[in-house]
Amino acid sequence: MRRRDFLRTSAQALLASWITAQAFANPLSRKYAASDTVTLGKTGITTSRLAMGTGTYGFGGRSQQTQMGVQGLASLLDAGYDNGLRFFDTAAGYGSHPHVAQALKSVQRDKVCVMTKDDSRDPKTMRANLDKFRKELGTDYIDIYLIHCVTEGDWTTRYRGIMDVLEEAKQKKIIRAHGVSCHSFEALQAAAASPWVEVDLARINPIGSHMDSSPDEVVPVLRQMKLQGKAVIGMKILGQGDLRTRQDEAIKYALSLGILDAFTIGAESRQEQQDLIRRIGAA
Repeated sequence: MRRRDFLRTSAQALLASWITAQAFANPLSRKYAASDTVTLGKTGITTSRLAMGTGTYGFGGRSQQTQMGVQGLASLLDAGYDNGLRFFDTAAGYGSHPHVAQALKSVQRDKVCVMTKDDSRDPKTMRANLDKFRKELGTDYIDIYLIHCVTEGDWTTRYRGIMDVLEEAKQKKIIRAHGVSCHSFEALQAAAASPWVEVDLARINPIGSHMDSSPDEVVPVLRQMKLQGKAVIGMKILGQGDLRTRQDEAIKYALSLGILDAFTIGAESRQEQQDLIRRIGAA
């Protein structure tokens, strides 16, 4: 190879390496879409980048979304599906299982990821809920099943019984993956250290609203999870409404982290849903 050609080839290789490094360092250098197909950690589950939340203010069997009624929320989920959103985020505590069940009647079940959450801490109750929830959702299996709202720093020891129930359910193909949603920094740290956790639903936004701790403390823990191959799914992206007037900032922040496999936001109308899709694409 002539010296001139060698220098040109070397320069092109260096440029390609630099571009790759910059793209990794700045995830926003690439184009995103709410309907992007993503893989959730090492679970093998593929779904859309944006999950359709059904519990913005979910508690006691009710939520902002369930106030739309069964057909109203089901129609919203189906509209999202038609726009490439294939991730249904529900929970018994939101009271949205019947709404998701209605939506599932109109879509291809194997094209949708259904994630639900269980507040129970007793193995017998959780085992019963595995059957109850599947009946409520009208499905033979649940893609992601999470222990909901964990706060204890020693939860991986204290709740070993329900963890074993979910591992057994996975072996029986009743669920595809198990994990946790944490509501304290100590619980989040324990989740990062636990090999059992395959999926973590993490509260993250740029102002620390309704989070386990400040972003400066939470982000390194989520990065640790990501490096271990855990699926990291973001929630409270809009700070449970505190960032409603700063949505672009919040969405860009979530995407810029380069940590979240997907994130969930609950729309309350088709207009809001379309606006979210547009904002993610614009980021």
